[in-house]
Amino acid sequence: MQEWKITYDTWEPEAQPLRESLCTLGNGYIATRGAFEEESADEKIHYPGTYLAGGYNRRTSTIAGEEIENEDLVNWPNWLPLTFRVKGEEVWFSLSNVQVLEFVQELDLKLGLLTRSLLFKDTANRETKLVSSRFVSMANPHAAAQAWELTPLNWSGEIEVKVTLDGRIKNSGVARYRSLESQHLEPIEADQYDEDTLYLVVQTNQSKVRMAQAARTTVVYDGKRQAVSRQSMATPNYVEQVLHISCKQGQSIAVEKVVLIYTSRDFAISEPLQEALKNIERLGNFKQLLEVSSRAWLRFWNRCDLELTCNEEAQSVLRLHIFHLLQTVSAHSVGRDVGVPARGWHGEAYRGHIFWDELFIFPFLNLRLPDLTRALLMYRYRRLPEARYAALEAGYRGAMFPWQSGSNGREESQIIHLNPKSGRWLPDNTFLQRHINAAVAYNVWQYYQATHDKEFLTFYGAELIFEIAQFWSTIAIFSNEKGRYEIRNVVGPDEYHTEYLGSSSPGLNNNAYTNVMAVWVIQCALQVMDLIDDSRVSELKDKCAISTEDVERWQHISQRMYVPFIGESNIIAQFEGYEQLKEFPWEEYKANYGEAMRLDRILESENDSVNKYKASKQADVLMLFYLFSSEELLQIFQQLDYKFDPESIPDNIAYYAQRTSHGSTLSKIVHSWVLARSDRKRSWFNFEIALMSDVEDVQGGTTPEGIHLGAMAGTVDLIQRCYTGLEIRDGVLWLNPVLPDELGCLSFQLRYRSHWLSLEFTQSKLIITIDKGWSKEVKIGVLGEVYTFTTGEKREFDLKHK
Repeated sequence: MQEWKITYDTWEPEAQPLRESLCTLGNGYIATRGAFEEESADEKIHYPGTYLAGGYNRRTSTIAGEEIENEDLVNWPNWLPLTFRVKGEEVWFSLSNVQVLEFVQELDLKLGLLTRSLLFKDTANRETKLVSSRFVSMANPHAAAQAWELTPLNWSGEIEVKVTLDGRIKNSGVARYRSLESQHLEPIEADQYDEDTLYLVVQTNQSKVRMAQAARTTVVYDGKRQAVSRQSMATPNYVEQVLHISCKQGQSIAVEKVVLIYTSRDFAISEPLQEALKNIERLGNFKQLLEVSSRAWLRFWNRCDLELTCNEEAQSVLRLHIFHLLQTVSAHSVGRDVGVPARGWHGEAYRGHIFWDELFIFPFLNLRLPDLTRALLMYRYRRLPEARYAALEAGYRGAMFPWQSGSNGREESQIIHLNPKSGRWLPDNTFLQRHINAAVAYNVWQYYQATHDKEFLTFYGAELIFEIAQFWSTIAIFSNEKGRYEIRNVVGPDEYHTEYLGSSSPGLNNNAYTNVMAVWVIQCALQVMDLIDDSRVSELKDKCAISTEDVERWQHISQRMYVPFIGESNIIAQFEGYEQLKEFPWEEYKANYGEAMRLDRILESENDSVNKYKASKQADVLMLFYLFSSEELLQIFQQLDYKFDPESIPDNIAYYAQRTSHGSTLSKIVHSWVLARSDRKRSWFNFEIALMSDVEDVQGGTTPEGIHLGAMAGTVDLIQRCYTGLEIRDGVLWLNPVLPDELGCLSFQLRYRSHWLSLEFTQSKLIITIDKGWSKEVKIGVLGEVYTFTTGEKREFDLKHK
């Protein structure tokens, strides 16, 4: 790993699935895995995949005697295929049938370019050098291109180059889904358009999204475009063209394949195929398209980079994480009806669904690309009617967002799921994670804090917050026994604990995180009522059917919600009854399965249940210390009339740190964050594990199915906000840096309320520079004191004597 490049210098077939995921190229509209263009899917080593942002389709499967409908992220036609063979031979080039003498694959993060350089010997002892390059354009969302430079080193002769658009695709990238229906595409048309251009049109068989691909292939020899003999063949879901080219020893031949992709969901088009064929004629060559795309990438990096010149390893991985974040959601996502998938558009894990990972992703975008956050929040707003209906069907009022969301906002969580360790299909009750609703409201508020976008809050955000507050006020039931409100039959962020043993119904009572977040949402809703104009409040009360009595109930709940504690201690109980669970034999299982365990799967395969034990998959109670400062939490607990001393936070962290398996990549993010002020060494240790979780595939096979976008963004946010002490409250951007020893220097830009700020940190000083903004002044708090900056001002602060 270098500053701007990820390099693999050996060919390791067993590592290819991971590399394909990490070398995915995308632009917020489409993404294509880093599969080799000469290989087809074999479900072991190679798995080409091209995914459309929000490109879903539903199929019904019969599993364990039940008919179950799943919505999947569709693997669309493969635009990559490009291979060759020497004339007269039957076998087409593949790494499996040659001897690889040299191999280098390089992902250039700055330019968004994937290259591969091969030196190989075939069975006839012919030695050939092949350099392939590929990009998905960040300048034109519809464009992608690849180029081959082939050099015969000790031979001359005629070769056949095969160029293909392949629509014979199934979803088979996740082994545990392979018993489900996987045929999502139906053919429409495929043919040759002109001498250089092929096209293919397919559509999904349920959602009826149509995609057209057009590919133009050119041959360049000795710096000049060459006319070559071509033969084409097409079926409705496949089209190929074979080019006949003469090669001379030592002279390179370049083959360029430029592709355009349009769908029926695009704006400002007449029809996908017509648009693709019209525009393919207007595109430049590979070099010209790469130049424009690279400049677009550089503009992104100018705003989004974090410079850690004193820690090269962390620097390169953080840039990889930012790279994948910007490939998943970019300027091309604005105006499109897409959310932020937990696993990116990099594979088929979680079926491309949208969970709560926005909570870890939006903080980076809020301070860099706020228009993008606004667009992604509109994904939730557009699905508010479905969330209202879900709440009504469940017996509540307001809006109840799904744990897993896809095309239209219905609940997409599995009814049953396969445990790959036992081979058994089991009920899946994780849909009871009602805390997703709090995450949506929290994201709206954090966006407003960073941007002061009153228009969004007034016309969209307030409605989301009010409807979610109304949901919490109706799912919360007053307990005469406790003299407080409680929320029953839910699942917390932990996910392992989904029921009480022996209970006839799923869910747990009074998950502390859920209850506290419900109170926060209601408090936020009451605050928003004071922020926006009275006429708009009246309109929203009418639209959302919020009465004066409802608001009074909100106020009462925000003062009388139940939060469980363990006995008389200061330890917040993860949920009611948690203290009655058994302690788990951690050392025994860590010795067998390592640190990051999926205990639920392991124990179920042993005919045991994780519901018996004080063993969490990931941070649950500790999420409160991740999302809120000690001052904010203290205010919530004081309003609830609980004695909660901020000095007890380290005790809570220590208690749950010993009882967490870190079965989710998000877990180490939270643990690193909550330790940042009290134990910088342990915080950095957790950060490093989180940082490498995808690069090293620490969960053993999950990253090849799709990167973990929340964990990637979370590591960047740890640097951006946690270690700099950056928070926004009371109309002030606060900075209270405590850099770990391993992070000696840091600099980046951020956008705060229409101002661009440049921040430079070292262990001993902080330099703040303010660029031109819409207002002439901005308030920044440093080490507890508020300063008013004006446009163009630069100040330096001494951190040694804080």
